[in-house]
Amino acid sequence: MASLPLCRRALFSRNFTRTLSTTTSAPSTSTPIPSSSTSSTTSPPLTHYKITLRRSGISLGSKIQGTLEALGFHKRNQTVYHEHSSDIAGKILKIKELVEVENVPESAVRNKWEQRQERKAVRGYKVVGSKRDTFMRI
Repeated sequence: MASLPLCRRALFSRNFTRTLSTTTSAPSTSTPIPSSSTSSTTSPPLTHYKITLRRSGISLGSKIQGTLEALGFHKRNQTVYHEHSSDIAGKILKIKELVEVENVPESAVRNKWEQRQERKAVRGYKVVGSKRDTFMRI
């Protein structure tokens, strides 16, 4: 870790705190600022990739098409969810020009059936007003 540059060491250490030095006081005094991970409003950890296929892989090679199939894509604008892992990250890097990737918490993960239910319209109809109601009031 000593051979890494300072900026890299800061990214890899979990308990990193920034220091703010003031110009009016002596340079040795500094006020520690807690990192954003210790804030009072904690968000759930981002544990999954939300991958959406935006461009088709039809004219591309069989390796790229195999990668798309391995990730679970069958058509354009399809969204799949995968846990963070090194093999999934490698597959995403192979097809990075074709997809959009977001990091989402586990609570935002939807399976195929849940995605379809979110897109469906509400069944039935709702009567907003009728001529009978306006006639009876007169």
